Amino acid sequence: MRTVAIAGGTRGIGGALADRLRSAGERVIAIGSADADLTSVRQSADLAARLPDRIDALVLAAGRFSRRRVVTAEGFEQTFAIGVLSRYLLAERLRPALERAETPVILNLCGTGGIPAGRIHWDDLQLTRGYSLFEATMQGSRANDLLGVGFAAGDPGSRIRYVLYNPLFVDSGMHRQFDQPVRALVGAAAAVLGSSVQAASKRPAELLADPPAEPLTALRRGKRVSLSRPEFDGAAATRLYGVLGDLVAGVLEPGRGGR
Repeated sequence: MRTVAIAGGTRGIGGALADRLRSAGERVIAIGSADADLTSVRQSADLAARLPDRIDALVLAAGRFSRRRVVTAEGFEQTFAIGVLSRYLLAERLRPALERAETPVILNLCGTGGIPAGRIHWDDLQLTRGYSLFEATMQGSRANDLLGVGFAAGDPGSRIRYVLYNPLFVDSGMHRQFDQPVRALVGAAAAVLGSSVQAASKRPAELLADPPAEPLTALRRGKRVSLSRPEFDGAAATRLYGVLGDLVAGVLEPGRGGR
C-alpha cells in the first residue's frame, strides 16, 4: 500500500483524487486548512516535519484565490504564499521521504504547462502594484512550471518524477471569485463544458500509479507539452529557486533572506 500526501486534499480536484485513491486501497494523507495553514511558511515547514518518513507520492493541489490582495501574517501575498512558496517548500522538505519510496512522484496540479498567459513579476512578486485575481493566478501558474524545472535540476540523479499537470476546464467553483456578469458567464460555461472534479481526478490518479519515466513531464490534460518552451527556461527556474530559498530562510532563519 502506497502513502500519498495531498496538499489541498479536502476539496476540489484534490479532494476527489483523495476519495478515488482511498477507494483503490491507498493510504491517503489529505491535508487541509485544519492540518496546517499553507499560506504560512512556518506551518508548511512544521507540516513537512510531521509527515511520514516515507512518502510514495506528493500531490500539490492547494490554492486560495481572492479578488482583493490579501497579505499573510508573514508578509506575503496570499495566492503566492500558498500556490508557490508552500509548494516549493513541501517538495524540497519531503525529498528524503520521497527518495525512500520505490517509485516516487510529485504531481503539481497548478502548472499551466505551456498556456501562453501571465508572467512572473520579478520586481514585484507580491504584486503590491496592480494586483488582480488574474495576475496573481497566472503568475502562480508560470512559477509552478519553473518549480518543476528547478526541482528536477536540483538533483539530476534523483528517482523522483515531477509531473506538471493542467486538467484544463474543470467545474471547480472558482467562478464564484469573479464579479458579475463574468461570474455567471464563467459558471454557466463551466457547468456545460467543464469536467466535474470527480472526472478530472481520473488522469492524475493514473499518473500517480504509473508516472512517466522522465525526471520532468508537463501535460495539458492528456497531451504532453514540450519542455523546450520558454515557460520552462532553466535560468528562470534557477533564479526563482534562489528567490524562494531566500524568502523561506527569511522566515525560518531570521536575519537571512528577504522579500
